[in-house]
Amino acid sequence: MTVTTPTADTLRVALARLLDGLPPTQAARAVERLMANYRGETPTAAPILRDRGDVVAYAAYRMPATFEAVRSALGALRAAVPGWVPVTHTDIGGGTGAASWAVADAWGGAAAPRTTVLDWAEPALALGRELAAASQVPSLREVQWRRSRISSALRIESTDLVTVSYVLNELTAADRAAVVAEAARAARAVVVVEPGTPDGYARIIEARDALIAAGMRIAAPCPHSAACPIEPGSDWCHFAARVSRSSLHRQIKGGSLPYEDEKFSYVAATRTPLEPDPAAARVTRKPQIRKGLVLLDLCTGGEGLRRDTVTKRHGARYKDARDAEWGDAWPPREAASEEG
Repeated sequence: MTVTTPTADTLRVALARLLDGLPPTQAARAVERLMANYRGETPTAAPILRDRGDVVAYAAYRMPATFEAVRSALGALRAAVPGWVPVTHTDIGGGTGAASWAVADAWGGAAAPRTTVLDWAEPALALGRELAAASQVPSLREVQWRRSRISSALRIESTDLVTVSYVLNELTAADRAAVVAEAARAARAVVVVEPGTPDGYARIIEARDALIAAGMRIAAPCPHSAACPIEPGSDWCHFAARVSRSSLHRQIKGGSLPYEDEKFSYVAATRTPLEPDPAAARVTRKPQIRKGLVLLDLCTGGEGLRRDTVTKRHGARYKDARDAEWGDAWPPREAASEEG
């Protein structure tokens, strides 16, 4: 479950101010059209976010969820390379800047990297700049917002970290491959996030294979850089991040709960040595807690997919299993180091 952070709260406040006075029905209609485009199978040759109305609707609908998904992926990268702090960050296809907010949250304070957001939709960049300026977060107020076509022609300067979130579906297959290759060439670490759907997972696997071929090592979620053990078409690897909903957000989405769970797939790869060693396994489904036992579905480094049954007889390990969440490393790194 996602823990609310000051940056997440700041983002919600900035969005609330931006959306003040916007009729929910108007936003809902814009969101419906935008989501139809995003769900489409045919990539578009033009920006989906065409004007401020589109961008405001998108920000209300998607920024909190994108923030939480990317923040979760960055948390896994940080756990894999805890001593590494990026100095520079490039957000490819960053739109209104949700991933940049997540990076500012992951490496907050004076350690926050210098960010450049690249996107081809000027209205999205303008709104992202406006939200960042209102944030009172120093690193966000210093973000560089640059218009750039996200395609096979993209060239970026060398940087420590590249994020590519919820972008690949908008690109042709050739452009997807070129953008990921350019990210791998330019960066020490790359984080790619896509919707937690079979199609989104397929794009993540393509990116994962390309990052490995470029000489990078998988930091998360996989506990290895070998082939994914999931048989194509049989299942897909995805995770969930909890997102707090504002009242307007609930009206736009037609929901009543104060939260939702964003399903996402991701890969984080790095050229930095992984310290400590990669997790032995990753919890790939919500743990099933039953009387006296916990069932954990795992992806492992040496045995592929595996289900572990942890009972009270396992002592402290049973408590760890009851506390484990979908997406966690297993066993917990602290417990693993104690055993070692």
